[in-house]
Amino acid sequence: MTDATHTLNAGKAAAAAGKATPAPAGGAAAGEVTLGLAHFREANERVRAALARVDAVTIRDANAQRYLGCALPAGKSLDILGTPGNDLGCYLDGGTIVVHGNGQDQAGNTMNDGAIVVHGRIGDAAGYAMRGGTILVRGDCGWRAGIHMKEYEAKRPAIVIGGDAGAFLGEYMAGGVIVLAGTPGDYVGTGMHGGVIYLRHSVDPDRIMDGLIQEPVGEEDVPTLTALLDAYDEAFAGESPPLGGDLSSWHRLRPASARPYGGLYAH
Repeated sequence: MTDATHTLNAGKAAAAAGKATPAPAGGAAAGEVTLGLAHFREANERVRAALARVDAVTIRDANAQRYLGCALPAGKSLDILGTPGNDLGCYLDGGTIVVHGNGQDQAGNTMNDGAIVVHGRIGDAAGYAMRGGTILVRGDCGWRAGIHMKEYEAKRPAIVIGGDAGAFLGEYMAGGVIVLAGTPGDYVGTGMHGGVIYLRHSVDPDRIMDGLIQEPVGEEDVPTLTALLDAYDEAFAGESPPLGGDLSSWHRLRPASARPYGGLYAH
Protein backbone atom coordinates (compact mmCIF):
# COMPACT_ATOMS: atom_id res chain seq x y z
CA MET A 1 0.00 0.00 0.00
CA THR A 2 1.39 3.41 -0.88
CA ASP A 3 1.63 6.18 1.66
CA ALA A 4 -1.04 8.18 -0.19
CA THR A 5 -3.48 5.28 -0.24
CA HIS A 6 -2.83 4.58 3.42
CA THR A 7 -3.45 8.21 4.29
CA LEU A 8 -6.71 8.35 2.36
CA ASN A 9 -7.96 5.16 4.03
CA ALA A 10 -6.91 6.46 7.44
CA GLY A 11 -8.79 9.69 6.84
CA LYS A 12 -11.93 7.80 5.88
CA ALA A 13 -11.69 5.56 8.96
CA ALA A 14 -11.21 8.54 11.23
CA ALA A 15 -14.10 10.44 9.70
CA ALA A 16 -16.34 7.40 10.17
CA ALA A 17 -15.26 7.17 13.81
CA GLY A 18 -15.80 10.85 14.39
CA LYS A 19 -19.31 10.78 15.90
CA ALA A 20 -19.54 10.35 19.63
CA THR A 21 -21.52 7.38 20.95
CA PRO A 22 -24.53 8.53 22.99
CA ALA A 23 -24.96 6.99 26.40
CA PRO A 24 -28.02 4.76 26.76
CA ALA A 25 -30.70 5.46 29.37
CA GLY A 26 -29.58 4.36 32.81
CA GLY A 27 -25.81 4.94 32.54
CA ALA A 28 -22.68 4.94 30.43
CA ALA A 29 -22.15 2.47 27.62
CA ALA A 30 -19.52 -0.28 27.97
CA GLY A 31 -17.34 1.64 25.55
CA GLU A 32 -17.61 4.99 27.33
CA VAL A 33 -15.33 6.58 29.94
CA THR A 34 -15.74 9.97 31.63
CA LEU A 35 -12.43 11.33 32.92
CA GLY A 36 -13.13 14.72 34.47
CA LEU A 37 -10.31 15.52 36.91
CA ALA A 38 -8.96 11.96 37.15
CA HIS A 39 -5.17 11.65 37.49
CA PHE A 40 -3.56 10.58 34.24
CA ARG A 41 -2.56 7.16 35.61
CA GLU A 42 -6.10 6.38 36.76
CA ALA A 43 -7.50 7.79 33.51
CA ASN A 44 -5.33 5.53 31.38
CA GLU A 45 -6.17 2.48 33.49
CA ARG A 46 -9.87 3.14 32.95
CA VAL A 47 -9.43 3.66 29.22
CA ARG A 48 -7.36 0.48 28.85
CA ALA A 49 -10.00 -1.48 30.80
CA ALA A 50 -12.70 -0.19 28.43
CA LEU A 51 -10.61 -1.09 25.38
CA ALA A 52 -10.22 -4.62 26.72
CA ARG A 53 -14.01 -4.96 26.57
CA VAL A 54 -14.77 -3.23 23.25
CA ASP A 55 -12.86 -1.98 20.21
CA ALA A 56 -14.32 1.56 20.08
CA VAL A 57 -14.26 3.75 23.20
CA THR A 58 -15.68 7.26 23.67
CA ILE A 59 -13.84 9.40 26.21
CA ARG A 60 -15.91 12.23 27.67
CA ASP A 61 -14.68 15.28 29.58
CA ALA A 62 -10.97 14.72 28.87
CA ASN A 63 -9.06 17.24 30.94
CA ALA A 64 -5.34 17.28 30.00
CA GLN A 65 -4.69 13.64 30.91
CA ARG A 66 -1.41 12.51 29.33
CA TYR A 67 -0.67 9.43 27.22
CA LEU A 68 -4.23 8.66 26.12
CA GLY A 69 -4.13 6.08 23.34
CA CYS A 70 -0.49 5.21 23.93
CA ALA A 71 0.48 2.27 21.63
CA LEU A 72 -3.17 1.83 20.56
CA PRO A 73 -3.18 -1.13 18.14
CA ALA A 74 -4.96 -1.63 14.84
CA GLY A 75 -8.68 -2.31 15.19
CA LYS A 76 -9.04 -0.10 18.29
CA SER A 77 -10.31 3.50 18.32
CA LEU A 78 -10.75 6.40 20.74
CA ASP A 79 -13.27 9.20 20.25
CA ILE A 80 -12.26 12.01 22.63
CA LEU A 81 -14.46 14.89 23.76
CA GLY A 82 -12.50 17.52 25.66
CA THR A 83 -8.80 18.33 25.67
CA PRO A 84 -6.37 15.41 25.94
CA GLY A 85 -2.94 16.08 27.44
CA ASN A 86 0.60 15.70 26.14
CA ASP A 87 1.77 12.64 24.20
CA LEU A 88 -1.66 11.75 22.84
CA GLY A 89 -1.29 8.58 20.79
CA CYS A 90 2.42 8.20 21.50
CA TYR A 91 3.75 5.00 19.89
CA LEU A 92 0.38 4.62 18.15
CA ASP A 93 0.46 1.25 16.38
CA GLY A 94 -2.44 1.18 13.95
CA GLY A 95 -5.37 2.49 15.97
CA THR A 96 -7.48 5.58 15.28
CA ILE A 97 -7.89 8.57 17.60
CA VAL A 98 -10.34 11.40 16.93
CA VAL A 99 -10.29 14.52 19.11
CA HIS A 100 -13.32 16.83 19.15
CA GLY A 101 -11.42 19.86 20.40
CA ASN A 102 -7.78 20.89 20.78
CA GLY A 103 -4.73 18.75 21.43
CA GLN A 104 -1.65 19.60 23.47
CA ASP A 105 2.05 18.91 22.88
CA GLN A 106 3.74 15.92 21.24
CA ALA A 107 0.66 14.25 19.80
CA GLY A 108 1.74 11.22 17.80
CA ASN A 109 5.15 11.08 19.48
CA THR A 110 7.08 8.26 17.72
CA MET A 111 3.84 6.86 16.29
CA ASN A 112 4.28 3.81 14.07
CA ASP A 113 0.95 3.51 12.24
CA GLY A 114 -2.71 4.54 12.39
CA ALA A 115 -4.42 7.94 12.40
CA ILE A 116 -4.88 10.91 14.72
CA VAL A 117 -7.55 13.44 13.71
CA VAL A 118 -7.88 16.72 15.65
CA HIS A 119 -10.96 18.90 15.07
CA GLY A 120 -9.19 21.94 16.53
CA ARG A 121 -5.60 23.07 16.91
CA ILE A 122 -2.62 21.24 18.32
CA GLY A 123 0.43 22.16 20.41
CA ASP A 124 4.18 21.83 19.88
CA ALA A 125 6.17 18.93 18.43
CA ALA A 126 3.25 17.07 16.84
CA GLY A 127 4.52 13.92 15.16
CA TYR A 128 7.89 13.98 16.94
CA ALA A 129 10.05 11.20 15.40
CA MET A 130 6.92 9.92 13.63
CA ARG A 131 7.70 6.88 11.46
CA GLY A 132 4.31 5.88 10.08
CA GLY A 133 0.61 6.72 9.95
CA THR A 134 -1.26 9.98 9.54
CA ILE A 135 -2.02 13.09 11.60
CA LEU A 136 -4.78 15.43 10.35
CA VAL A 137 -5.26 18.76 12.15
CA ARG A 138 -8.07 21.12 11.18
CA GLY A 139 -6.53 24.23 12.76
CA ASP A 140 -3.08 25.54 13.63
CA CYS A 141 -0.09 23.75 15.10
CA GLY A 142 2.63 24.96 17.45
CA TRP A 143 6.38 24.87 17.04
CA ARG A 144 8.45 21.99 15.66
CA ALA A 145 5.68 19.92 14.07
CA GLY A 146 7.19 16.95 12.29
CA ILE A 147 10.59 17.25 13.97
CA HIS A 148 12.74 14.18 13.21
CA MET A 149 10.07 12.56 11.00
CA LYS A 150 11.46 9.59 9.09
CA GLU A 151 10.44 6.94 6.56
CA TYR A 152 11.53 3.50 5.44
CA GLU A 153 10.62 1.97 2.06
CA ALA A 154 6.81 2.15 1.70
CA LYS A 155 6.29 3.25 5.31
CA ARG A 156 5.88 7.01 4.88
CA PRO A 157 4.22 9.11 7.61
CA ALA A 158 2.15 12.20 6.85
CA ILE A 159 0.96 15.30 8.72
CA VAL A 160 -1.67 17.65 7.27
CA ILE A 161 -2.18 21.02 8.97
CA GLY A 162 -5.17 23.09 7.87
CA GLY A 163 -4.06 26.30 9.59
CA ASP A 164 -0.76 28.03 10.34
CA ALA A 165 2.39 26.46 11.77
CA GLY A 166 4.78 27.75 14.40
CA ALA A 167 8.52 28.05 13.90
CA PHE A 168 10.80 25.15 12.94
CA LEU A 169 8.19 23.17 10.99
CA GLY A 170 9.87 19.97 9.77
CA GLU A 171 13.06 20.55 11.77
CA TYR A 172 15.66 17.79 11.13
CA MET A 173 13.09 16.02 8.95
CA ALA A 174 14.55 12.81 7.49
CA GLY A 175 11.49 11.51 5.62
CA GLY A 176 7.73 11.59 5.34
CA VAL A 177 5.33 14.30 4.17
CA ILE A 178 4.06 17.50 5.76
CA VAL A 179 1.22 19.46 4.13
CA LEU A 180 0.60 23.00 5.36
CA ALA A 181 -2.42 24.97 4.14
CA GLY A 182 -1.66 28.07 6.20
CA THR A 183 1.49 30.10 6.73
CA PRO A 184 4.68 28.64 8.20
CA GLY A 185 6.64 30.33 10.97
CA ASP A 186 10.35 31.08 10.82
CA TYR A 187 13.07 28.50 10.18
CA VAL A 188 10.86 26.07 8.26
CA GLY A 189 12.81 22.93 7.36
CA THR A 190 15.87 23.73 9.47
CA GLY A 191 18.26 20.77 9.21
CA MET A 192 15.90 18.95 6.84
CA HIS A 193 17.66 16.17 4.92
CA GLY A 194 14.79 14.00 3.68
CA GLY A 195 11.07 13.99 2.96
CA VAL A 196 9.01 16.85 1.53
CA ILE A 197 6.95 19.77 2.85
CA TYR A 198 4.04 20.92 0.67
CA LEU A 199 3.15 24.59 1.13
CA ARG A 200 -0.06 26.22 -0.06
CA HIS A 201 1.64 29.61 0.33
CA SER A 202 5.21 29.90 -0.87
CA VAL A 203 7.88 31.14 1.52
CA ASP A 204 9.83 34.31 0.78
CA PRO A 205 13.20 33.25 -0.74
CA ASP A 206 15.05 35.12 2.01
CA ARG A 207 13.46 32.76 4.54
CA ILE A 208 14.50 29.53 2.79
CA MET A 209 17.21 27.83 4.82
CA ASP A 210 20.51 26.85 3.22
CA GLY A 211 20.45 23.35 1.74
CA LEU A 212 16.76 23.52 0.76
CA ILE A 213 14.94 24.12 -2.52
CA GLN A 214 11.45 25.59 -2.91
CA GLU A 215 9.72 24.88 -6.22
CA PRO A 216 6.22 24.42 -7.66
CA VAL A 217 4.76 20.94 -7.22
CA GLY A 218 5.33 18.61 -10.16
CA GLU A 219 3.28 15.86 -11.73
CA GLU A 220 5.01 13.32 -9.51
CA ASP A 221 3.57 15.09 -6.46
CA VAL A 222 -0.06 15.03 -7.60
CA PRO A 223 -1.10 11.51 -6.40
CA THR A 224 0.32 11.94 -2.90
CA LEU A 225 -0.81 15.54 -2.39
CA THR A 226 -4.28 14.88 -3.81
CA ALA A 227 -4.83 11.86 -1.56
CA LEU A 228 -3.72 13.80 1.52
CA LEU A 229 -5.94 16.77 0.74
CA ASP A 230 -8.88 14.46 0.03
CA ALA A 231 -8.35 12.77 3.41
CA TYR A 232 -8.36 16.16 5.14
CA ASP A 233 -11.49 17.30 3.29
CA GLU A 234 -13.36 14.13 4.18
CA ALA A 235 -12.30 14.15 7.84
CA PHE A 236 -13.41 17.77 8.33
CA ALA A 237 -16.31 17.97 5.90
CA GLY A 238 -18.60 20.87 6.82
CA GLU A 239 -16.11 22.36 9.30
CA SER A 240 -13.47 23.89 7.01
CA PRO A 241 -13.25 25.04 3.39
CA PRO A 242 -11.94 22.17 1.24
CA LEU A 243 -8.22 22.15 0.50
CA GLY A 244 -8.29 19.80 -2.48
CA GLY A 245 -8.77 20.74 -6.11
CA ASP A 246 -6.48 23.14 -7.96
CA LEU A 247 -2.84 22.43 -7.04
CA SER A 248 -1.32 25.18 -9.19
CA SER A 249 -0.55 27.44 -6.22
CA TRP A 250 1.14 24.74 -4.13
CA HIS A 251 4.91 24.55 -3.69
CA ARG A 252 7.20 21.92 -2.25
CA LEU A 253 10.20 22.36 0.00
CA ARG A 254 12.83 19.65 -0.25
CA PRO A 255 16.52 19.07 0.48
CA ALA A 256 18.87 20.09 -2.32
CA SER A 257 20.55 16.66 -2.15
CA ALA A 258 20.65 13.50 -0.09
CA ARG A 259 23.45 15.08 1.99
CA PRO A 260 22.72 18.83 1.92
CA TYR A 261 24.89 19.47 4.98
CA GLY A 262 27.75 17.10 4.21
CA GLY A 263 30.18 20.00 3.77
CA LEU A 264 29.66 21.09 7.37
CA TYR A 265 31.33 18.00 8.83
CA ALA A 266 34.85 16.56 8.73
CA HIS A 267 35.40 13.50 6.54
